Amino acid sequence: MSFQREIVKWYTINKRELPWRDTTDAYVIWLSEIILQQTRVEQGLPYFQRFLQNYPTVNDFANATEAQVLKLWQGLGYYSRGRNMLFTARLIQENYAGVFPTKYEELILLKGVGEYTAAAISSFSANESRAVLDGNVFRVLSRYFGIETAINSTDGKKEFTALANALIIDQNPAIYNQAIMEFGALQCKPKSPDCLNCPVQSGCYARANARVNVLPLKLKTLKKRIRYFNYFVCQEGENLLVKKRIAGDVWQELYDFPLIETEKNYLKTQESFLPELKNNFGPDCLITPISEQKHLLTHQTIYVQFFGLDNYIINFNKNAEIKWVSLAEFEELPQPKVIANFMNSNSIKQ
Repeated sequence: MSFQREIVKWYTINKRELPWRDTTDAYVIWLSEIILQQTRVEQGLPYFQRFLQNYPTVNDFANATEAQVLKLWQGLGYYSRGRNMLFTARLIQENYAGVFPTKYEELILLKGVGEYTAAAISSFSANESRAVLDGNVFRVLSRYFGIETAINSTDGKKEFTALANALIIDQNPAIYNQAIMEFGALQCKPKSPDCLNCPVQSGCYARANARVNVLPLKLKTLKKRIRYFNYFVCQEGENLLVKKRIAGDVWQELYDFPLIETEKNYLKTQESFLPELKNNFGPDCLITPISEQKHLLTHQTIYVQFFGLDNYIINFNKNAEIKWVSLAEFEELPQPKVIANFMNSNSIKQ
C-alpha cells in the first residue's frame, strides 16, 4: 500500500467543493490561505467570498483603505492579517505590476506569508514541489508514522519538514498537498477520527498502539492573560462617543468606546475605576451597568463590562483620542467583535 496513493484516492472521492480549488490564480489562493489561517473553513468561507467580491484583483485590494479592509475583516480576529494583506497587495501592485508571484522564493518574502502559506500558494498555483505543513498535516503524519516529537518544538519542525518533503517526491504537488490537508480536516480529525473507515488504518502507528487520542504531541503553552475592560457608552441622539485604539495592544486601529481597564472584575462595585472616570468625565457623572461579555483570544481572556454614562462633561483636550460619530458612521468603521456584538444586541438603537 502506498500512503500517498491512498490519501489521493480518498481525496478524489471525499473532497469538499471549495471555490479556491477551481483556480490557479495565485491572488485568489492567497486570499483563501490568509483568511483560513487559524480559522475553520465554515467560518472563513463567507469572508473569502466578501473579499473576492469587493476586491476581485490584487490591484483592487491595493486601492482599498485600511479602514475598509478591517471592516470586511471584522469578527475574524487576528486583525494584523488584514493589515498585512493590504501591505502585501500594495507591494505587489508597485513591485510586481499587479501580477501575484507564484514562486516560493518570492512568496516567502511577502509580509504575512510564512513557510506553509508560500508552499501552498506555489504548489496550488504553479505545481511547485513544496510540501505543506499545517495543523492537519502535522496530525496525520504524527499519527500514521508514530512521531512522538512535539510539533511546536524546533526538533519537531525539522523532523516533520524532512518527512513531508520526502513524501511529496514524485507526487503531483497541488493534488497531494490538498489531499493530505483535507484528509486531516475530515478523516483524521483532532477528536473522534473515523479510524474504522480510514483507508490507511492498516499501517497507522497510532491506531496499532492506542495513541490516536495522544498524538500529535505539543509543548505546553503559556497561561492565558486575564484582563478586565470597562467600557462607557455615551450617546447623544444619534451620536456616539468613540475612540480609535492605538498600536501595541489588541485590536489596534479598530474603534471602540472610552475604556478603563482594571486588574479585577468589578461587575457590582466600581470603586476601582470611579476616581479615574470622574477625573475624565466630571465629578457628577453617573454610570449604569448595561451588559457583559467574555471574549476569548489566543493568548488572552478579556472580561468586558458595558456601562451607560450620563451627566458627564467631556474635556476633549484631556481626551484627544475620543470623538463623536453618528451611528451610521460608526457602522462603517472597523470594530472589535465585542463592540459589534454589543451594537447588534439592540442595546443602542437609532
